[in-house]
Amino acid sequence: MFSALSAPSARRRGAARLAAATLVSGLVSGGLLATAGMAAADGTPQSEGGATATLGGLKTYGAAVVHDGGNDEQVSAGLFEMSVDNGGTLQTYGLDIHNPAQKDAKYHETSWSGTSLNGNKNAGKISWILSNSYPQVNDLAALAAEAGAKGLTEQDAAAGTQVAIWRYSDGADVDASDPQAETLADYLEKHARNVPEPTASLTLDPPAVPGHPGERIGPVTVHTDADGVTVTPPPDAAAAGVKIVDKDGKQVTSATDGGRLYFQVPKKAQDGSAELTVQASTTVPVGRAFASDSRSQTQILAGSSESTVSATATATWAAKGPIPALSAEKNCAEGGVDITVVNKGDKAFTFELMGEEHTIPAGRSQTVTIPLQEDQAYDFTIKGPGGREKGFKGVLDCKTESSTGGLSTQTLSEPSPATAGGTAADTNLAETGTTSTTPFIAGTAIALVVIGGAALILIRKKTPTQD
Repeated sequence: MFSALSAPSARRRGAARLAAATLVSGLVSGGLLATAGMAAADGTPQSEGGATATLGGLKTYGAAVVHDGGNDEQVSAGLFEMSVDNGGTLQTYGLDIHNPAQKDAKYHETSWSGTSLNGNKNAGKISWILSNSYPQVNDLAALAAEAGAKGLTEQDAAAGTQVAIWRYSDGADVDASDPQAETLADYLEKHARNVPEPTASLTLDPPAVPGHPGERIGPVTVHTDADGVTVTPPPDAAAAGVKIVDKDGKQVTSATDGGRLYFQVPKKAQDGSAELTVQASTTVPVGRAFASDSRSQTQILAGSSESTVSATATATWAAKGPIPALSAEKNCAEGGVDITVVNKGDKAFTFELMGEEHTIPAGRSQTVTIPLQEDQAYDFTIKGPGGREKGFKGVLDCKTESSTGGLSTQTLSEPSPATAGGTAADTNLAETGTTSTTPFIAGTAIALVVIGGAALILIRKKTPTQD
């Protein structure tokens, strides 16, 4: 079974330090932020759209050895399996070798910019490795011949591929334990070249739009590699008279890539908001990153069955005054979360966040970057009048873990589940990147508790991604 963090792995990262920081839970003045159509903020994690999935286990794996400061640590290396919400299965490899993966952690598809791949100039080489190795190349005899190996099992292929990825994602000094797996890892590392980041399986752009009653609010553009998407109107839309239409005002129930959707709001509608959902069935592009908001190891996609993907967009409207629409996205380049506010009202929208006041003039938009510490969990709310509010929640995980020395040495002759390798429905391995013979402590994922605007933050020492 997977656990959150082992005691030895925590010691390897160095002593954690406790710090206090202030997160303003939300102080908004000068206009409407959320309306009766929006429930009280639940701190929903930010998602750009696409596939959401639950991490199952390490399914096909072998062994590897990490060399660090004269110490050797044996780790398990191979393919994880994820179950996609509403149908589908994903195969992934791990990034961030020293960060544990938590069984049953929830993941969402995301762009590289929101992960430790941001700023890694070798990220494209990882994508090349995924497209040119197992399981995308499932003819193991041909793969072995290409790599110069004497033969490859599925376990060898998975372990060798994971080792090659770690060398580029973490800059790790790591070798596969099996000679044939090591030959494959060396081949992949040597021949990898940078390729572009794959496009998202499904997104809506922008995710939030403002407007006035009596007009078509939007457009929201569909971006997908699926043949088409189904469009689900907002709950109770018929009773409120809100429709999802195209540019000609025709009500729609489906769309294709590049399609533009609008919220048609009745002229006499009360100030409010509504959310539409689009859904499709498609294979998720190899190389897409998957991040968790529970401090679980970032994953990168190696294979996908036909899977369900979805995305949402919100419209906010009012007759007069400020009309802001709010969205958020992790910004690893700046070390924070970008809060984007679009104000289509006739008055300026002013709010205070993190001790700083921001004013968005009428008819303008602005992106505010909320600076955060690496590994910092955030859960803050921007409040509107009448107790209505918008919440943002997540964990800033933009860098790979740093091994600070003190690794426990484990020789390859010692019995360990990782030395045998295997393919199994259930394994005893805790995660890739941590010795499999150590008892693990469950439930230690970092959390941020907001109390009166103050937060206790547990920060682990990390280093930037290395080439």
